Amino acid sequence: MLSSMRLCTVRFVPNILITGGAGFIGVNAVRRFASRGWGVTIFDNFSRRATAYNLEKLHEDVPEGLQVVRGDVRTDTKALKELAEDVDVILHLAAQVAVTTSVIDPRNDFECNALGTLNVLEAVRQSERKPALLYASTNKVYGGLEHMAVEEKEKRYAFAGGVQGVPETVPLDFHSPYGCSKGAADQYVRDYARLYDLKTVVFRQSCIYGPHQMGIEDQGWVAWFLIAGLFKHPVQIYGNGKQVRDLLYVDDLVSCYERAIEKIDTVSGHIFNLGGGHRNTLSLIEFLDLLKQEHGIELSYTFAETRPGDQPIFISDNTAAMQALGWQPQTDVRSGIGNLVAWLKNTKNDLAAFYE
Repeated sequence: MLSSMRLCTVRFVPNILITGGAGFIGVNAVRRFASRGWGVTIFDNFSRRATAYNLEKLHEDVPEGLQVVRGDVRTDTKALKELAEDVDVILHLAAQVAVTTSVIDPRNDFECNALGTLNVLEAVRQSERKPALLYASTNKVYGGLEHMAVEEKEKRYAFAGGVQGVPETVPLDFHSPYGCSKGAADQYVRDYARLYDLKTVVFRQSCIYGPHQMGIEDQGWVAWFLIAGLFKHPVQIYGNGKQVRDLLYVDDLVSCYERAIEKIDTVSGHIFNLGGGHRNTLSLIEFLDLLKQEHGIELSYTFAETRPGDQPIFISDNTAAMQALGWQPQTDVRSGIGNLVAWLKNTKNDLAAFYE
C-alpha cells in the first residue's frame, strides 16, 4: 500500500506586499522579488506620472504571480488589514516624496507619509500573521546638519575634519513638512517594534537612482538632469551647484532590503543610514561635468536660490548596515549612471509621452 503512494513536497512560497509598487524603487523591487520566486502584491493609487506605464511593463516582465491592488494608504485601511493577513513581508514605499510639494501642500504630505505609515503599521499590528515591515525613510530627518562643519572647495562642499559620513547617532532635526512627516513615520515604525514587538526595519535613504526612474525637477534629480539633456529642456540649479550627495544604485538598495529580510530576527527595530557612501559622491557641478565628458550630454542651466531644507552636503555613513547586514554598495557611481543613461536612451521613445 505504502509503495503505491506518491510523496508530495509542498514548496513554501513567500509573499511580499509592496506599497507604492508602481513607482521607481517599487518596480525594481517587484522585479527582484518576483525573480526570486516570491509572490508579489502591488498596492498603489497610481497617482504619480508614469505609474500606469510602469505597471504595463511589469506585466510584460512578470507575467505570473503578480497581483495588483489599486488603493491608497491614507484611506484604504480595510484593504491594508486584509492584505497584511496574506503576506510575510511589507515593503512600505508609498509616499509623497518631494520637499517642495510638501511646502506647497503640507496636509497632503502629512496624510501620505505620516498617516499612511500609521495605517500600514496598524494593519500589521492587528493582523494574526504579523508580517515584517521594511520602511523607506529619508536622510532629510537629519535636517540641514548645521552643527557639522563644512568646507567649500572649488567644485564641492566637504565635511571638515576628515568626516566621511553621517551616522545614525546624529540628532534628528526635521526640516520642511516632508522632513517632519517622514521623520514622524520613521519614529512610529521604530517604536512599534519596541512597543508591540513587531519586526520592523527603517532605512534612512540617500539619493537613489537607476533604471525606471522618471525624474522631475522636485525629485529624482539624477534622472531628471539626464532626461532634460535628452529632450533639450533647460534646468535650474538651486544654490551654487556645490551641493554634494552620495548616490546609491537602486539594485544595491534592493539587495539591502533582501539582506534585512534574511536577518529580520536580529535586526528588527534597527534604523540604518543607507547611501552610496563616501566613495560614490558627486556635486551637481561634478555631475554636469561627468555627463558632458563621458556621455556627451550638455545641459542648459541657470542658477536659483537655495530651496528650503536643502542640505549643502549629505554622505551616508553605511557602517551600521555593513556590520549588521553584511551589505555594501556594489555599483560605483560612474557605472550606475552609465546604466541609467543606457536605459533612458533605449526607452526614449516611450518617455517622449511624458517629457516632450
